[in-house]
Amino acid sequence: MGSAYYQGFVLAVPDANKEAYTAMTHTGWEIFGQRGALGVVEAWGEDVPRGKRTDFFRATKAVDGEVPAFSWIAWPDRATCDQAEQAMQDDPAMQDMPEMPFDGRRMMWAGFEPIFDSATAS
Repeated sequence: MGSAYYQGFVLAVPDANKEAYTAMTHTGWEIFGQRGALGVVEAWGEDVPRGKRTDFFRATKAVDGEVPAFSWIAWPDRATCDQAEQAMQDDPAMQDMPEMPFDGRRMMWAGFEPIFDSATAS
C-alpha cells in the first residue's frame, strides 16, 4: 500500500443537533483541508442495528434521541496528519472553538494505515 493514512471517528449526536453538526463538518473540512487532508467523509447513522454484545450505540454510550455518526479523514501520510494535529494544538484560534453539537467525551477516534484499497488493487 501507499503511504495514505486515515483517521476514523465514531460519536453520538443528538438528532435535534443534526443541522448544527452538519454545519460543523463543513468548518472541520476547511480546517483539515488547509492542513493537508485529502478529504473528509461524515456519515449520519441511518441503518445502525443494535447488537447483542456491542454496537455503535453502546460504544458511544448513546442515549435515546442520539444518532451514531461515523466519519473519516484521508491524509496523504501519517506525518502530514501528525503535523496537522500539532499545528491545531499550537493555534490559539483553535482554543476558542464554539461548543460542539455533541458530547465529545464519548467520541472515539484512531489512526489507521490501509492494508487494502479496492481503488488501487490489481
